[in-house]
Amino acid sequence: MDKLFLSGTFKNFIKPRVFVTDGTTFRLHYRLTALILTVGSILVSATQFYGDPMQCIQSDDVPNKVLNTFCWVEGTFSLPKALHKEVGVEVVYPGIDQRDPGDEAVYHAYYQWVCFVLLLQAALFYIPRFTWRSWEGGRLKHLLQQQLNKPVLGHCERKQCCEQLVRYFRANMRHHSSYAFKYLICEVMNLANVIGQIYFVDYFLGGEFTTYGIEVLHFTVRPQENRTDPMVRIFPRLTKCLFHRYGPSGDVMKYDSLCLLPLNIVNEKIYVLLWFWFIILAVCSAISILYKVLLISSRTARFYALRSIARLTPKDHIERIVRKTSYGDWFVFFLLAKNMEVINFRNVLADLHKDFDIPLLNNDGMATSSA
Repeated sequence: MDKLFLSGTFKNFIKPRVFVTDGTTFRLHYRLTALILTVGSILVSATQFYGDPMQCIQSDDVPNKVLNTFCWVEGTFSLPKALHKEVGVEVVYPGIDQRDPGDEAVYHAYYQWVCFVLLLQAALFYIPRFTWRSWEGGRLKHLLQQQLNKPVLGHCERKQCCEQLVRYFRANMRHHSSYAFKYLICEVMNLANVIGQIYFVDYFLGGEFTTYGIEVLHFTVRPQENRTDPMVRIFPRLTKCLFHRYGPSGDVMKYDSLCLLPLNIVNEKIYVLLWFWFIILAVCSAISILYKVLLISSRTARFYALRSIARLTPKDHIERIVRKTSYGDWFVFFLLAKNMEVINFRNVLADLHKDFDIPLLNNDGMATSSA
């Protein structure tokens, strides 16, 4: 980075806030999504460790605390054959029935790990952010130097700041490609992460997550007498648990218990929200990447994009700047526009436009031959 940007001249040139080095879609991953997952983990943890995550109906021969702990640790199960039977007539609850030899049973042990998995997922959404921060290396911060608070500058101060930025761009024109493409790689990482997490959660929930949201939507529109709640199937609130112990004569005795899982009321809502949010996030990320590809391949697209963030700049100025710069330069303009006041950004573009008529300057500010 050019040393001339390390002076304090830029202290009144930018907006009084933290530097923004990424786009809105990018921030949805490491801010909003990570927040949703962290809050979900806290809610589940509070219910799991400070409430009663499981309450089993026990025999008088088995202490309540022992049975609850055993069934929580070993896991419970439900019977798929009983999911579609009429509650109150054929079964007491969907998935709860007499188990015959050969009957298929679906075991549920995921609830022990939900709070940890959600926290792990939140951490994974930060990986592209950490990668981009490492690659970006504070380049924009050094370019604009400090976060300060005067959108209106005196004429001399404004002129000095603009001249320094213009000198930097003239000396580093078309040298920002790797900077911009590293950001694009991080956006691809975001998309790959959210898609990977959809399949990871699907594996974690036994292959039930990829169609979970669609099934919930179908459930809400079907007639009540002809529907099975997918949330009850995937996150049952009542399950069965088998506990064995020795009887007085040394024989093995079996206790078939019903276990209430209030924790799954929280789990089912969290994963419905995550299903819809992951789909929305994946679509937004894919659109953002396609948009970047369009900008890379089309100078016209870069013209309209720059014009949308520099509305005070004359059209002919933007046309000339886009014609003489690359996508990497446009990306730096995009970040500058996010961190500078509109009038100051317009002045930089205006001075850059005029500077194209002057011979190119090297990194020391000395004129070089344009031939």
